[in-house]
Amino acid sequence: ADIGDIVRGKDLYLGNKKKNEDIREKEKLENNLKTIFAKIYDDVTKKNGALQTRYGQDGQNFYQLREDWWALNRDQVWKAMTCKAEEDDIYRKTTDYGKEKHWYVNCGHGDNVQPPTNLDYVPQYLR
Repeated sequence: ADIGDIVRGKDLYLGNKKKNEDIREKEKLENNLKTIFAKIYDDVTKKNGALQTRYGQDGQNFYQLREDWWALNRDQVWKAMTCKAEEDDIYRKTTDYGKEKHWYVNCGHGDNVQPPTNLDYVPQYLR
């Protein structure tokens, strides 16, 4: 999973439950995210009936709000993740064929650097 899947509530990994725990780490994280998005929901719908209509159908999972939040903030998440990257660092991934694929040579530094969102909306099981 990636951060986008987790934020949007689409992470397929359930996580392991430790012997002394009643709840999986994934469930703890999901509960925390529901609390966070409930606060965001309360804030954005206070004075805006259109947003109440848009997000009111989601129930306590806030899936539409999560999607919209991720679409608006994924570049900021990328910047936060790469803010300590050195100027010469690169984002790279090894493909299934053993070749290295490089993106965004300046890794969050420089003008108009976009996050690598090429897989944001591809279902996890297809990645």
